[in-house]
This record gives sequence, structure tokens and C-alpha cells, in this order.
Amino acid sequence: MGSVEDSVAGVDDCRVNDKSFVLALACEGVGYMRSSKYNARENPPRSILLNPVFENCKAVTFDLFGTVLDLGGSLTPHLKIFLDGRGSDVDPAAMWQQLRYRQRIEQYQDTLVELGHSGYLETVQKAFDYVARANKLDPTPEQTDTFMTGWQELSPFPECVSGLDRLGERYKLIALSNGNPWFLDHLVKNRIKYDFDDVMSVEQAGYFKPKPGVYRRAARNLNMEPGELIMVSANSFDVMGARTCGLRGVYVNRYDLPFEDTYDMYKPDSTVLNFIELADDLL
Repeated sequence: MGSVEDSVAGVDDCRVNDKSFVLALACEGVGYMRSSKYNARENPPRSILLNPVFENCKAVTFDLFGTVLDLGGSLTPHLKIFLDGRGSDVDPAAMWQQLRYRQRIEQYQDTLVELGHSGYLETVQKAFDYVARANKLDPTPEQTDTFMTGWQELSPFPECVSGLDRLGERYKLIALSNGNPWFLDHLVKNRIKYDFDDVMSVEQAGYFKPKPGVYRRAARNLNMEPGELIMVSANSFDVMGARTCGLRGVYVNRYDLPFEDTYDMYKPDSTVLNFIELADDLL
């Protein structure tokens, strides 16, 4: 068997600058594998993980709407078309914020009142009609249909796919979304254009996130313990919901918003600004 010093000399391309740290790893029998055939997703090298809280994690679940997909950037132009057509001076960006908040109320009502899971796009349409009427702009059915068509053209944030590519070298990547299954299939194939290991809709559970059953079902479907999954979302309620079920959680703070005021145990394990920082943190 080679000496500890030999082990240290063999890790020059592992990007570890602290020789004493590497020496300690070598003493504990932690080895580095340099072969390109090494499958990190099957047996990840724990020693090169930057954030130790994620060392036992095997899969990352992603929210899509607002996290991977840029809703505001994609849909505000469609609201402007609607407002211009009505001769309104309402700010499209302000109306988008109203619509987004109203949609969440529709989703919460759907889950709490338990009238039956209506579906993501149904809550979008209800929110659009409500906010338009609240601004004294009763939309025609044709105007509502035109706005809803814009949801088929959602675009991802520009850095997402490159971040997913990096993360996919180590983890299974799962889309876990409130969206309708057929809608998610369209978005993943034609808009995001990324081959996730699986795409899961909350329709399997019958209610919207952050209902705990959504996250538990995801873990069960993957045959993993909740603590082996990381939930990634730009919606703080989503990360908090996952944390209450034992998942690890990363908050992508794209919108410069505070996290929920909650117990420390339900707060995110990490907060990042985008998927470049996300990959840096999880790899």
C-alpha cells in the first residue's frame, strides 16, 4: 500500500487546495476516482461535495413555474396585448403580480375546500378572469383564450439548462410540478428541452403543493427516503412544504423576496440566486 503522501500526490486534479484537508481524507481511507467511466450518480464521491448537508442525497426535484420557467418574462407581453386592446393604462407588470398572487389563492382554495383537484391551468384561467374584472376589464372569452395560449410559449431562465446538465452528472433530476401532466410534457419537450429522469405532476396526489402528500408521494415513487431528495424552488412555500416532510431544500431567490417566517427546521438548507450557484452548491 502506498503512503499517505502518495495518496495526496494523486489528487492534483480534484481541485482541493488545502493539502492538510486532503491528507486527513487520505488517512480516513477516502479515495478519489479519476476514470471518466465513473458513474457519480450511482456512487457519488462524498469527499468532493462542497456542502456536506447534501452528501446523502441522490435526487433533486425541481419546481418548474417561476423556478425553471420565467413566467413573468414570458407572460407580461401577453398581458400588455390584452391591456392595449382594452385601452387600459394598467401596468402589465403590476397586473402580472396580481394574477400570480390570485392564482395561489385559487390553488389554496382548491386544496383546502377539497372540491376536487381542478388542475393548474384551470386556476390560471380563474385568476386571469378575476384580476381582469378587479381592474374593471371584463375579458371576452376570446381574450381569455388568447392569454391562455401564451402559457404554451413559456421560456426557461437562460442559465437553467446548463445548470441542469451539471447537476445531472451526479443526481437524478425530477420535475415536480403543480402543472397538468399533458402541459408538463409539452413544456419539458418543447420549451425547456431537457430530458429529466422523471416528470411528476401533483395530479398523482390530487392536490397542489405545498400539501405534504405531494412530496411524500415523490419520495415513494422514487423508492427513496425523503432525506435523500432535495427540493429546489423559487417559491418559499414550496421549499418549506418539502422541509416539513424531511426533504432537503434549496431556495432559489430569483425575486429578492424573504423566506417564510417559520421554524428553523423548515427553512432552506441553502439559498442561491440562480442555477449556476445551485450547481456550485450541490456539486
